[in-house]
Amino acid sequence: MISVTGFGLFNLVDQETEIPLGLKMIGSISGFTDAGQVIEQMAANILNKLDAQLVIEFDNDELLDYRARRPAMFFEKDHLSSYEPPLLGIYLVRDEAGIPFLFLHGYEPDFRWEAFANAIEEIVEIYAITDFTWVHSIPFPVPHTRSVGVTVSGNRKDLIERYSEWRPETQVPGNVVHLLEYRLSEIALPVIGFVMLVPHYLNDSDYPNAAVTGFELLTAATSLVFPTDQLREDGTKFLERLSKKMDENEELTKLVNNLEQGYKSDRATNFGVQITSPKPEEPNAEDIAAELEDYLANRQRNNPDEHN
Repeated sequence: MISVTGFGLFNLVDQETEIPLGLKMIGSISGFTDAGQVIEQMAANILNKLDAQLVIEFDNDELLDYRARRPAMFFEKDHLSSYEPPLLGIYLVRDEAGIPFLFLHGYEPDFRWEAFANAIEEIVEIYAITDFTWVHSIPFPVPHTRSVGVTVSGNRKDLIERYSEWRPETQVPGNVVHLLEYRLSEIALPVIGFVMLVPHYLNDSDYPNAAVTGFELLTAATSLVFPTDQLREDGTKFLERLSKKMDENEELTKLVNNLEQGYKSDRATNFGVQITSPKPEEPNAEDIAAELEDYLANRQRNNPDEHN
């Protein structure tokens, strides 16, 4: 039996369950932002459509601010019938080809980020994790008429060169997967992070196309196979509804047209467009980065307790 300390943060759910050595780990943690509900959609497809078993659970009493994320208590007439606290854990999952991998998913810790990163490092070492890949999404001033864009970070330079379309030099509020990328890179573990650039006017909508792009990028990084058929169908229907809405909404049509005029593609790929400025008066990458930084900073100030 493998011995773990967990830094007081996690426990093995079932001591008898054997976690294979040498697996890949995928991270999908909510909390800061989930534009287009990309994390939620991808997690639902992984946990509900693949063979998934919770194997490691993190301690809420160490990581969770209950008053900011009040757990659901179900009241039935005259008594509380159930209690469902948030869950942060690691699942042993098999992809559509039966290949096992580990899936880190749940809420973003409110406390003890450094201890959480140390715990993940311990798990990486004990179970000989081969690489770490994470996905996220942010609102971005691009039209839905273009393929979903992506910005890529980490230490896998081949993937960054191949897929990253927006490479700003800026400062944005960090999240815990950023810290994991930073710490795991320090121990030379192959790490890559994909952030979907979701049209900002679709921030609060379920945007299936962005989730499909996320899965395509995960496959490119890990060679794992994920279920996407339903998401693709949902994406087609979503775009049909959006097109109809544009026909009925002059302001939305104007917004999309303005965004479309401001951007062009310098290369054709399956994973989005190269974001450039075709005219001197159009916003350049630095302007966009500054605007995005202000947006995210204001969002954090105005919604300090926001969570998914």
